[in-house]
Amino acid sequence: MIDTLSYFNLNLSPAESRALFLSVKVAFWCTLMGILPALSIAWLLARRDFWGKSLLEALVYLPMILPPVVLGYLLLVLFGHNGFIGQWLQHFDIQLAFHWTGAVLASWLMSLPLFVQPIRLALQNVDIRLEQAAQTLGASPIRAFLTITLPLCYPAILMGAVLSFGRSLGEFGATITFVGNIDGETRTLPLAIYSAIQSPDGETLALRLVILSVIVALLTLWASQWLARRSQTRLGYRDV
Repeated sequence: MIDTLSYFNLNLSPAESRALFLSVKVAFWCTLMGILPALSIAWLLARRDFWGKSLLEALVYLPMILPPVVLGYLLLVLFGHNGFIGQWLQHFDIQLAFHWTGAVLASWLMSLPLFVQPIRLALQNVDIRLEQAAQTLGASPIRAFLTITLPLCYPAILMGAVLSFGRSLGEFGATITFVGNIDGETRTLPLAIYSAIQSPDGETLALRLVILSVIVALLTLWASQWLARRSQTRLGYRDV
């Protein structure tokens, strides 16, 4: 019989600690490096009309309906050691395939739709006449955007960041296809759970990792709610 109390033992094993640390590291860099691209793409989709806009929109939202394994395979073909981009990156000693940085790239692509959509909707709801009024008072277009539109979109940016972070924590298919399941290098919490399930005596470890994943997810949601309340207070919103 499995010792139920062992599930709640907070003393993490080295393997559990590595998986937890790597998951948080990948999610952190995925979110941090995704802010500027997500904001730029959302601005293009919300504020500009151009040839190929429908194609860009389709590419951005494609990971939502595309099997993650397909995206992981495409990344492996392009960024692998024999891939067109991968061979070029090797000249700069940059490795993505079977490396934790590749997990960041895979997670970023999978979470991009969740990052872009809230910001896009927020930008569409901001009255552009506010920026135009600021420009008539002498502000440059960039300054008007940074001082007026961006603060108004802050809750949406925060929501997109949280969704991206959470999506990265749970990413599995594209990650295992592109970077493999290497302990200490690419084995995040979802991959560690998968490895434990495949082991004959891994039931206890798998359940411990599941509980650990739930705790991390709850802490992330709590932090996002706390930040959202602070942002609403800063913008002058009040609960009805």
